[in-house]
Amino acid sequence: MKKVRIGVAGANGAFGSKHLDALSQIDNVEIVAAMATTLDKANGVADKYSIPNRFDNYDDMLGMADLDAVILATPTQIHAEQGIKAMAAGKHVLIEIPMADTLADSEALVAKQKETGLVAMAGHVRRFNPSHQWVHNKIVAGELSIQQMDIQTYFFRRTNMNAKGEPRSWTDHLLWHHACHSIDLFRYQAGEDVTEVHAVQGPVHPDLGIAMDMSILMKTESGKLCTLSLSFNNDGPLGSYFRYICDNGTYIASYDDLFDGHNNQIDVSGVDVSLNGIELIDREFVSAILDNREPNSSLQQCLPAMKIMHEIEQKMTS
Repeated sequence: MKKVRIGVAGANGAFGSKHLDALSQIDNVEIVAAMATTLDKANGVADKYSIPNRFDNYDDMLGMADLDAVILATPTQIHAEQGIKAMAAGKHVLIEIPMADTLADSEALVAKQKETGLVAMAGHVRRFNPSHQWVHNKIVAGELSIQQMDIQTYFFRRTNMNAKGEPRSWTDHLLWHHACHSIDLFRYQAGEDVTEVHAVQGPVHPDLGIAMDMSILMKTESGKLCTLSLSFNNDGPLGSYFRYICDNGTYIASYDDLFDGHNNQIDVSGVDVSLNGIELIDREFVSAILDNREPNSSLQQCLPAMKIMHEIEQKMTS
C-alpha cells in the first residue's frame, strides 16, 4: 500500500493535535514530521505520536526529501506564506481554516496551486461533518431544497485563548475564521452564488482589536437566505448550530449530530467511514493526493467564500 508522508506544522496546538489523532486512523498515511514554535514542544508531541522528525523551523521541515504533504495548523496570519512555500517546495498542502485573512492572499494561494498542479485544500470541515453530509446528500438527490439557513456561532472568549485553554500568539476573528465556515457551507449547500450580503458588527474590543459580535445576512440568486449570528460574548452553551429550513422538512445540525425540526435525532453513522469530521477531511486530502484529483474543499472551491468576506469587511469598515 502506497503511503502519503505527511508533516504537521503547529503540531502542538489545539487543531494540530486533532489532525494528528485523525491521521493516526488512516492506513495509507505515515506521519513523518512534527513542527512547533520550539523544539521542546515539537519533541513533546512527536514523542506522543512516535513521529521521527521534529522541527522548530518550517523551512527546514519543507526541505525533507521524504515528505509528500503538509498540514498547516498554524496562526492564520502566516497561512498564505506557508502554503505558498509548501507548494513551491513541491508539497501538497491542507491549510486549516481560513486559508488566509485577506482576499489578496487567498487569490495568491489559488494562483500557486494552478501553477504547480498540487493538491491544495482549505480546512472547511463543515462540508465533511456527517450531519451536513446527510443534508447535502438529500439536496444532491433532489429530495431537499434550502429555503433558509439560520446559523449561530457562539463562544465566550474575552481573552486571547485557544480551544485548549492556552494563550494564543495571534488573535482569532469572527469574520475571517468562524464566519468563514458558515459562508462556505451556505454556498455549498445552496448550490448557488451569493448575490446579496449585508453585515453589521458590535464594538471593537479595546485589547483584542476585534469585534466581539457580528450579524451577517446573505441571499442567493434564487432567493435562498442565510442569517448568521456570531459572538465571543456568549456565556452559555458554546459552539455552532445550523438550522436548515427546507421545502421538505427542517433539520438542526451541531457538529456531527443531526436532529429534525421536532428534536428527534437522526442516525448519521452510516453516512461515511467515520463520525469525526477532521478525520474525514484528512481522508479526502490523502485520497486526492493518491488519485491525483481536485479534492472537495479545494482552495479554488473555497475562494468565493473569501470574496464574500472581503465584501463584508469592506462594507463594515467603509
